[in-house]
Amino acid sequence: MRNSAITRANYAIFLALLTLSGATMVWLFWHHPIKTLIGTAAVLIGLGISARLARAIEAEAVTASDLEHGERSV
Repeated sequence: MRNSAITRANYAIFLALLTLSGATMVWLFWHHPIKTLIGTAAVLIGLGISARLARAIEAEAVTASDLEHGERSV
């Protein structure tokens, strides 16, 4: 029973934060549309670049790991 209460509280906090975030973005976009648009675009571009870099680093790590395992088995 305690776990379900904690789960409900976590869910309520998550929804409150999501609502607050959405309301803040709407308010900012309403009062400062150009600045908000530029800031949002910058954040999304930054996340996209980070995702590409993470994929590249992950691919290099897997390749290096495969080479190491191959050398050990010989």
